[in-house]
Amino acid sequence: MILKIILAIVFAAIVWLAFEIISHARKDPTSRVFKFNIIGFFIGLLSDFGDTLGIGNFGTTTPLYRVTKFMPDERYLPGTLNAIQAIPTMTESFFFLTAVPVELGTLIPMVIAAVVGAYSGSRIVVHWETALIQKVMAFALTITSLLMLANKMGWIGLIATNNSAYGLHGWPLVIGIVGNFILGVLMTAGVGLYAPCMVLVYLLGMKPIAAFPIMMLSCALLMPVASFNFIREGRVSYRGVFGFLIGGILGVYIAATFVKSLPMRVLTWLIVIVCLWTAYQLYRSSIINRKS
Repeated sequence: MILKIILAIVFAAIVWLAFEIISHARKDPTSRVFKFNIIGFFIGLLSDFGDTLGIGNFGTTTPLYRVTKFMPDERYLPGTLNAIQAIPTMTESFFFLTAVPVELGTLIPMVIAAVVGAYSGSRIVVHWETALIQKVMAFALTITSLLMLANKMGWIGLIATNNSAYGLHGWPLVIGIVGNFILGVLMTAGVGLYAPCMVLVYLLGMKPIAAFPIMMLSCALLMPVASFNFIREGRVSYRGVFGFLIGGILGVYIAATFVKSLPMRVLTWLIVIVCLWTAYQLYRSSIINRKS
């Protein structure tokens, strides 16, 4: 029953956000340019295919935006990542959130904390200038890359070797709530939530499988909430948005339905290297913009 209510909320969020995006995109001529929609389609396809397999989409979308020069102004980067990636991310819920192996007394407050954090963070980030956003995104990509590297090397998994809890109580729960609130704030600045949330619940003693519903629901519900402020303040790029959304949803569907196993080692290393290079380029651009 609880699961059905949660999925109903996610579905309602998809409908609302789709309406908002389409309404604003219709006023932007670049949303209908064929070239931009083709590029957007492949960016969405690749980034959300990887996200469904656990790689995350912020760390792949940002380098792809830069390589293709798809983002007209990097002030729009955090808002576009949260708003345009929200619908494919929420779509993942309907494929994977068929069971919630975590205590509701832990799941619900941690998810709410992330949503509140995202709303608070988006109110701040919408007022940032290009140089600051580039610097923060460079930091975000560096942290994401290092966490992906640590996970690939097996270091994060070592933390949870003897963990057995499916829920948190007392001070660990308070720390989990505060931690997820902070991660919700950081998500609006471009720091992906999956990897740091995984580290958080591992450190607090929960089983690895219990991290998944917390990560999934946090992202599925905080992204549309964060999008509200970004859309209202005009900090979202709608360039090629229709192609992006179609590609993103298709990427989720292909990964969730047809891909049972995939050699991810080389791909993950490649993404780590690309993310670090993009972080360097963003930081370099922030210095140039600050001087100018």
